[in-house]
Amino acid sequence: MTTPIWTPSRERVDQAAVTRFRTCVNARRQLALADYAALEAWSLEHPADFWMELARFSDTRADWGDGPVLENANRMPGARWFPAARLNFAENLLRHRDGQAAIVFANERGTRREIARRELADEVARIADGLRELGVGPGDRVAGFMPNVPEAIVAMLATTSLGAIWSSCSPDFGVNGVLDRFGQITPKVLFTADGYFYAGKTLDSLAAMAQVAPQLPGLLRVVVVPYVSARPAIDALPDAVHYGDFGRAGATLRFTRLPFDHPVYILYSSGTTGKPKCIVHGAGGTLLQHQKEHLLHVDLREGDRLFYFTTCGWMMWNWLVSGLASGATLILYEGSPFHPGPRVLWDIAARERVAIFGTSAKYLAALDKAGFEPGKTVDLAALRTVLSTGSPLLPETYDFVYRAVKDDLQLSSISGGTDIVSCFCLGSPVLPVRKGEIQCRGLGMRTEVFDDTGRRVVGARGELVCAAPFPSMPVGFWNDPQGTRYHDAYFARFPDTWHHGDDALETEHGGFVIYGRSDAVLNPGGVRIGTAEIYRQVEQLPEVLEALAIGQEWDGDVRVVLFVRLREGIALDDALRARIRDAIRRNTTPRHVPAKIIAAPDLPRTLSGKLVELAVRNIVHGRPVANRDALANPAALDFFRDLPELTT
Repeated sequence: MTTPIWTPSRERVDQAAVTRFRTCVNARRQLALADYAALEAWSLEHPADFWMELARFSDTRADWGDGPVLENANRMPGARWFPAARLNFAENLLRHRDGQAAIVFANERGTRREIARRELADEVARIADGLRELGVGPGDRVAGFMPNVPEAIVAMLATTSLGAIWSSCSPDFGVNGVLDRFGQITPKVLFTADGYFYAGKTLDSLAAMAQVAPQLPGLLRVVVVPYVSARPAIDALPDAVHYGDFGRAGATLRFTRLPFDHPVYILYSSGTTGKPKCIVHGAGGTLLQHQKEHLLHVDLREGDRLFYFTTCGWMMWNWLVSGLASGATLILYEGSPFHPGPRVLWDIAARERVAIFGTSAKYLAALDKAGFEPGKTVDLAALRTVLSTGSPLLPETYDFVYRAVKDDLQLSSISGGTDIVSCFCLGSPVLPVRKGEIQCRGLGMRTEVFDDTGRRVVGARGELVCAAPFPSMPVGFWNDPQGTRYHDAYFARFPDTWHHGDDALETEHGGFVIYGRSDAVLNPGGVRIGTAEIYRQVEQLPEVLEALAIGQEWDGDVRVVLFVRLREGIALDDALRARIRDAIRRNTTPRHVPAKIIAAPDLPRTLSGKLVELAVRNIVHGRPVANRDALANPAALDFFRDLPELTT
């Protein structure tokens, strides 16, 4: 058993919300749960009781109705939570309407804005009025192509107050990337900023939206948020209106209560095998799961300043915004985390008295390599917790945080995904932190590791699964009426068990180690990238016949390596490499751009013609390739062994 690098004080344990929750459960249920381990075991053995108690503890606003908490408890998919309940997502996030700050916004140019809770509610009422006038109602889709600005939160809350469904992309997606997503869900209204700032540059969004909007059937209005200019020109956009002219000031804020699993968000898979899957999440499950994680695992308190470095295209944005339900003040940042220098986020953390600081493992590792030690340059007295996700947090980064940030804080590596808009395993304020490990499974989540036969294993690597239903399972996939694609994505390998596709290990003391994705999804810097999104851009170039991308483990992270098979007589020179990178950057995101581009004489494929990315990845890492006989051209694999280009 590894030695803890941090252990919470007795005072911290006693004051934690999860301790108060355990006391409440004992009193209400006449139990004697003596410690966190007993609470966790009870939450797994009695999930319906646990989630009902969590709803009470978090003061979730809902009409719960009569009947069971959980129907079809042994079916995955097919289980139904709170089937008689009716609630509204936005109503729960807007329960606080006083003069306290709801949102503090900052960007890399030094701009700061503060929005009070009552101001936020008034703005949501105005935008909801504009949506209502267009006929937006339950089940309609509203999309956002937005930087991480307060107006994105306003638009989401206005949308969900009506029972409509919100979906967003960050503005670094190219035209094709946006159409691959929004084109599937046909939004009635599209919110876009006029542009954004990144690394000292001002970047335009309206030119891309002028191409996207005409290709979205059923789009009624484009609402343009001024961000880089005070009054942007919108003539090139069809049916466009300025944000300030949308809706009536003084409108009454109303909430439409709908069933527990009524859709609230559509998020997107990485697009590995084609267009991204549109993952539909229910309002009640998302709300309860986020409140559980905020209150019981992060120990978020009313009035806390909650920060997460994220974009509107990552599920951590959805997770962050739910902090409003717990009475937190959200700290938003828009821009590069290293512009104008490595201290920008920490200066904000000090100025705003941030209690919970969330970021990616790659960012923390980059700080370490840069030699920047935040705790020695800024005042982090208010900081209690650092959260890290996106990729595994390396053991040496744990050392860095406790050495260079603060020696008394909860460092929580958390792991879940867009698929569940939440976490399978994460931290606890009452448990010790061990280097390289996630502290525990989520309460009420039967998170386990299976071997290939579907048997639970502890202390050995295997497949991360959840072996019982949980409320934030997706409602399904958009345009998947029979649920076939949804079933095949998560439940085909292990019956009635969620198979997540992570290579993981459960420790003897209930922690977890995540080694990375067990499939072909690329994961540089913790950002999930689908190879199909890269191929679609590269293979449009006349010189390229086909392409294959892998993630190479490199320098504690993953870098994207692209192999291309070129037309006869074409050489891969610097000019062609630049054109390939430019095509990828323009039409996807900068994160998709490969670190290495290598010409290959042939690419291995199955007998049915499918390229085998996993086989190439194994060869590159010196691992054996199983079942070479299944390949139509197994000799093609030999090229990828010991490539000198991949040693630097």
